[in-house]
Formats: sequence, C-alpha cells, structure tokens
Amino acid sequence: MKSALIQLIPLASLGSALSISLPPLIPSIPGVTEALGNIVPPLPILQVPTPALDSPPFEASDIKPKKIGYFWTGAGDKQHKDFLATYSLDDDTFGTLLWVTDVPSSGNDPHHLGPSLDGKFLIGGGLLSLLKTQDTAFYFDTSNPYRPKFHKSNRAILSSIADEIRAKPDGGFYITYMGSAVGTSPGRLIETDADFNIIHEWPEDIDGLLNILGEQFSPHGLSIDWERGYILTSDFVEPISILKPSTGIRRANTLRLWDLETKHILNTITIPDGQGIQDVKFIPGNPEGAALATAVHLGQVWIIYPERKDANGKPGVAELLYDLGPKARDTTAIYTDITQDGRFIYLSLTTANHIAALDISDLDNVKRLDDPDEDQPTIGPHYIKVTPDQKHIAVTDYFVQTGQIGLINTPADFKALYIDINDDGSLNFNRSIDFSREFANRGGAKPHSVVVFDFTDPENPLYY
Repeated sequence: MKSALIQLIPLASLGSALSISLPPLIPSIPGVTEALGNIVPPLPILQVPTPALDSPPFEASDIKPKKIGYFWTGAGDKQHKDFLATYSLDDDTFGTLLWVTDVPSSGNDPHHLGPSLDGKFLIGGGLLSLLKTQDTAFYFDTSNPYRPKFHKSNRAILSSIADEIRAKPDGGFYITYMGSAVGTSPGRLIETDADFNIIHEWPEDIDGLLNILGEQFSPHGLSIDWERGYILTSDFVEPISILKPSTGIRRANTLRLWDLETKHILNTITIPDGQGIQDVKFIPGNPEGAALATAVHLGQVWIIYPERKDANGKPGVAELLYDLGPKARDTTAIYTDITQDGRFIYLSLTTANHIAALDISDLDNVKRLDDPDEDQPTIGPHYIKVTPDQKHIAVTDYFVQTGQIGLINTPADFKALYIDINDDGSLNFNRSIDFSREFANRGGAKPHSVVVFDFTDPENPLYY
C-alpha cells in the first residue's frame, strides 16, 4: 500500500499539469478516412482511433427563441463527429434546429452536459472516449447562444469516464470521473480552473487515497451544498466491468461525504445491497441540508442527512425514504432532478420505460404522482432536467449502448421529450424531438443529456 501511495501522491500534486489534450493517433486523410472507418474491425475494449467525419450539411434557423435546448449527442454510426444540437423550445417554434456544433472526435458516447454559472460555456463529458484514447471533456463557447462554438477539449492524468458536472461560483467546474485512467476503480473528483484546465484530481490527501483504494470508488452522482460546505458523490459501477471480457458488472453501495473547502472525505455512507447508487441531489431549502440518492438494484430512494452522526460518530446518515415498487428494481439507471422549491422529484426508470414523480414537500408522507402501471410514450428515458421556469422537464431517451464490446445495451428511441409539469407536480407528455429522424444522414443520433437556457427575462437570463 505504501508504494502505491508514493506513486500516487506526486501525480496528484501536479496542478495545471493534470490537464492535457492529445490529437488523434491516426490523421484525417481525405478520401481515405471514410473508407478506413468502414473496414477496421472492432477491438476488445480499445477501439481503432480512426479520425471522425464532419457533420453532413444541415439546415440552420435564424430565429431567436427565448428558450433554447442544448443536446449533447453522439452520431449513430460512431464515424461522424459527435455534436451539440441546439434547438428552440419555445411553444410556437418547438423542435426547430438552430445549429449543430461538432467536436473533433467520434465514438465518445456523449454523456452529461453542464453550464457555467454565467451561461458563457457548456461542458460535455465523453463516457467511452477512453476506448479511442481521446480527450474526455469537451467545452463549448455559448457567448452567442444561438451559434455555439467548440472551444477546447482535454483529459485527466489519473482518471477517465467523465460523468456529472457542477459549476463553480468563481468559474470552472467540478466533475465526477467514474474510473481511473484505464477505467478501473478508483475514479476521481475533478476540479478545473476558470480556463477549464484540470487543476486537481481529488482526493489528494493520504486518508482520502486510503479510502478510495480500500473500497470501490466510482463516483457518478455529484451534488454540492455551497452554504453548508458539503459535497456528496455517489458510487455507481466500475466502468471497466461493463466491457468484455468481464466476470460481471461491479456495482457499488456507497456515497462519499466531502468537506467542500478541503476536499477531505468525511465519511463513506453505505446503502446496504444498493448495487449502484447512481444519483444524489441535495433538496433545495431542506432545513437539515438533506439529499436524495437512488439505489438502482433496490429501486429505492434514500435520504442522506449530512449533519446527523452515524454509529461511529461520523457525519452522514442514510435512511430509506421511498420504495418505487417492483418495476423499478434493477432498472439499470435511476437519474433524478428536483424542483427548486424542493416540492417534487422526477426519476427516470430507464429499462422500465417510465418516469416517476414524487411529492416530497412532506418527507414523512411522500406521495407518488404517477401511475407505475401507466404506459408512457418513452423508451429508455434517462437524463432529466427541470427547466428554469419550473414548468417542464426535458428528458432524453438514451442511456448507454456499448454494442458487442460491452454488457450494457439499454433499449432507446433516441428522442428528446419536453414534458409539462401540472400544478400538482404530475406530468403531461405532449412534445418530443426524434433524433433518429432528424439526423438520419449520420446513422441517426443518440442524445444523452440536455441543458436549457431561458431568456424570457433578458435582464435575468437563466442557465440550467
């Protein structure tokens, strides 16, 4: 163990040197690149780093909607460049394509997307970028919100498999990287500066390193309480274990409670037999600073109290809040979002093809607002984002498809849903964008996540 720490500590102290970016190993050659992409065979785990094809021509619109949806999207054929698709979400022009912004590479399996607090930049992570030895984080300049530009990309030294994103008040981001540089445990909590250079891969203290080396650390969910000074990360699966050859997917049962200022791990919180704690989010306005976490195997929602003490006197206690029922068990993914007033939580049950809604205004009397037996017009829902006006949720119908090289291939219809929130918190399904049809000229498209900008009040724009 000592030798491992001796190797890790200097690397974790490299500061800005932790941020690197490398070009594709195989250059783009006109007339050759296209053919090469069609003839190279797939490799076990690592993929041939063929150069990406540019987006086919698209018809842009010059309208200036008040509500804009940015969808971080993978090309269906994995040969064309992955891209950010910008759409109008206004009622009268809903689903009008405004712009397509390519990134330099393909096959990243675009994952989560997040905005800076000032709305001038977005960052999107690549779940499978590692397999083609590509950069894993992609930054977009949204200073002109109707014509986003690709800004830069980079990758970390110690970690990969970018996942959840939270903006820092002073610029930059915190990002969970679910795996090590080769996709094993431990992953890291990444921090960038305001120029989006990776400056830390937490934890960097000896106690923290012993913690993540001693028990599976594959952080997926990420939530920050800026006022109380806490970070919560939730451990989901060890990324390498979902790829063949595999002895089975290794799922975690834990969350980590961090001190925001020092990035010291205060406690490891266990949900017994949770087998994949995919998401965690602090409840806005909760008097105890509580958070909600999803246990995928159990199909349950747990409440985390960061300031209550456990049996060992450490901060952080988990209690069962709500069981979503048999159809929620082993649904591969349960992702969430909570309204800003703390009243409602929405949960995607990916392989159950269902979106659940709970009234959590009284945590002692949680009410279910959806019918678990309802046949909803969604296949493979995953990423959920409550819109800034708190009147809709935007949902993307795609989680993960690793193809022949992996164990997770969830069904999906590759649609972006824009769902109305009724006054009582229940949902009304009525609008969607079909990415398979919209981007058929690149083998379809796989939208994984969405960020919504709202310019209804030009003096007080909202980025969420």
